[in-house]
Amino acid sequence: MVFGIRAVVEAIRAGKEIESLYIQRGISGGLLNELRIVMQENGITAQQVPVEKLNRITMKNHQGVVAFISPITYQKIENIIPDVYERGEVPLVLVLDSITDVRNMGAIARTAECAGVHAIVVPAKGSAQINPDAIKTSAGALYKIPVCRHDNFMQTVKYLQEAGLQLVCCTEKTNDYLYKPDYTAPTAIVMGSEEDGIRNDIIRIADHLAKIPMYGEIESLNVSVSAGVIIYEAVRQRSV
Repeated sequence: MVFGIRAVVEAIRAGKEIESLYIQRGISGGLLNELRIVMQENGITAQQVPVEKLNRITMKNHQGVVAFISPITYQKIENIIPDVYERGEVPLVLVLDSITDVRNMGAIARTAECAGVHAIVVPAKGSAQINPDAIKTSAGALYKIPVCRHDNFMQTVKYLQEAGLQLVCCTEKTNDYLYKPDYTAPTAIVMGSEEDGIRNDIIRIADHLAKIPMYGEIESLNVSVSAGVIIYEAVRQRSV
């Protein structure tokens, strides 16, 4: 956590990954204008919040500004996919559409790293923060597996297809089970949030829709468990 206007300005200028930024609603001033300029230059957005929220975060002299720095460095998937191909490997990427629970994020990252997934792709907005809880749940996997956070999420998903990866969406909106796709091909597995699932724009362009067979009375699995099931189907096929 970094607080105080000058401290946050310098953190941004130093290239720190800002996970979230809170600015007190209604404040103004020359130094704050400098912060807004630096934010704009670096594509950083902030949430306007009441002072009470900032005081709950810290009672120190925050000057109406508090930022949280990500413990990891985000990467660009456009840099990772060509490198995977150059190494002679078949890309396996996990796309997480609006997974907001930090423990689910950590658990998924742990499974993905153990399975040899090359990268995790998440949207810049509406995704779980990579915070100490996520790091702990991942057993440190979030330090090891590349996490790619992109502003234009749909454009990034389309890039994966253009780069030769098939999109396999894990969703109940199909009659096909997860065993049908050929995961030995370059693949991006898409998982959606437990509340809303995968956004329709991605469903429409998917190469395969795949569901997990369910035989009990509970209608769905936790998303981290679902991710583990489909990831290891890909591992099984690639290990034969």
